[in-house]
Amino acid sequence: MLTFRGGAVPALLLAAVGMLASAPVARAEPAPGGVTITADVKLSRDGVLEVVERVAVPPDSSFRMSLPLRLQVSDDAEQIFRVTDVSTEGAGTATVANDQFTMEARPGESTFEYSVHNTVSDAPGTQVFHWLGVLNTDLASISASLISPSFEMGIVDCTLGPPGKTRPCADVRIEPDGVLFLEQTDLHKGDAIDLTLQLPPGTVPSNAEVRDSGHTGAFGVTTPVLVAFGALLLALAGLVGFAFWARRQDAAVGAGSETIDPLLREGDRVQFTSPEGVLPGEAGLLLDGQVDPVDIAATVVDLAVRRYIRVTPLGDTDWRINRVNAPDDQLRDYEKAVYLALLPEGSNAVTVSDLRKPGRVQSGPVRSALRADAVARGTCTDRSRPGLAVWLGGALVVAGLASTLALALTAGHALVGIAIALAGGAALLLPKYLPVRTARGLALTKQIRALQRGLEATRREQIPPIDQETVFSRALPFMVIGGRADNWIRAFRDLNPSADAQPGLYWFGGFDRERNLQRFAGHFPFFITALEGLFTTAGDPRR
Repeated sequence: MLTFRGGAVPALLLAAVGMLASAPVARAEPAPGGVTITADVKLSRDGVLEVVERVAVPPDSSFRMSLPLRLQVSDDAEQIFRVTDVSTEGAGTATVANDQFTMEARPGESTFEYSVHNTVSDAPGTQVFHWLGVLNTDLASISASLISPSFEMGIVDCTLGPPGKTRPCADVRIEPDGVLFLEQTDLHKGDAIDLTLQLPPGTVPSNAEVRDSGHTGAFGVTTPVLVAFGALLLALAGLVGFAFWARRQDAAVGAGSETIDPLLREGDRVQFTSPEGVLPGEAGLLLDGQVDPVDIAATVVDLAVRRYIRVTPLGDTDWRINRVNAPDDQLRDYEKAVYLALLPEGSNAVTVSDLRKPGRVQSGPVRSALRADAVARGTCTDRSRPGLAVWLGGALVVAGLASTLALALTAGHALVGIAIALAGGAALLLPKYLPVRTARGLALTKQIRALQRGLEATRREQIPPIDQETVFSRALPFMVIGGRADNWIRAFRDLNPSADAQPGLYWFGGFDRERNLQRFAGHFPFFITALEGLFTTAGDPRR
């Protein structure tokens, strides 16, 4: 019969009586009949059973009880308990090890204090505590008192005796002050105690932990876990293989012997042409995957060659840069950034010595603009922005962590979520190991290499005199980015820059009376070195 009165303890009586004196498979040494147990038990608002137990052992006797913390509740399930905060006084000792809670006492009085976790479970409309234990020692008496946060508690059933010959418990009652008392005498080894208590729903947090028999825990290695980690290993192998393949393809971009003829012939005239109209700055970026000062220096030369600026030497260590034409729509954004770094709005001329002043030239915006241009043209990827791999990896990490938590609290196999999260982490790291050049960028880089080999094979005599200065000038920035400007100038050293009726090189002053490029060949490398110095800033990122 179910009655509601007084202090509640769904798990209290179970743990107090069951764990103190009984267990389904407990291993105990029979204690003399004079052994008595007195227990004060409290169920805290957190659902933890707090026990204070006093054991009196007669002279020339001893007491030992070893109780399992895994209780078989059905053929395929077991309930897991935890015992913490263990302390003893007097002649007793208590230990928790190997899923066993063991208490021992020599003659005299011993006091054991401990807390039992995972003893309360929910049922439809109520909270229930059920304990089935078998005594493994003779006891003269057990006296237990129980209190809980609720003043409503029901005793569903309490029986005592050997299997098949049970009898109602002699004295189990709930006093008007809300305290439950249980008193039994003359208990024998082999007697079973079957106790069921009931509390109002939500009295304390439900914390019973019932697992399938043989369960290794929420993070145990199970078949789904093995499948998940097998899939993870396959995915990691695929990602590593792809990264190696991509890097190998990227490293091999400079190999080969193909050449591209840089000369476009139309009748008896010749002009220089680059693959897909690629410009020197972009070409320099593609060749090594990063923005170098020489790439920006080559862009300055290209702006002069294309008549946006003019360079005039002021000696061997300084040059004046004059505005010829304002930036227009023919220039890309990074070229405009280079132009404005040299000649801001309102400035028509500047010397390199002025540009050398601290803070005058900021290379960061130029580098960023060049990288952005390559990204916009689809030749490079932007590692500073999250791409598909980052979004996918982040989603997998979040999903993996959420799955880990959900599985740990429900069906187990929580390591499946860990495998998902690890896959996400691998996806997040993958872009760091992939080349910055895209497939289109790799194809264009191969053409730039072929163009450079074609320029190496080009001779001045192949070009009509009227076009030699233009071809020489337009191709020069592409030889600058490859560090081969000296060879290109040497190949055209006998070029007469006045053959087109205009004295000297049209974009580089100071050599107007020269009939060849001999003196220009000795002077130009100093100009390139000076430009590189302008766009080299300590700590400025190169990628």
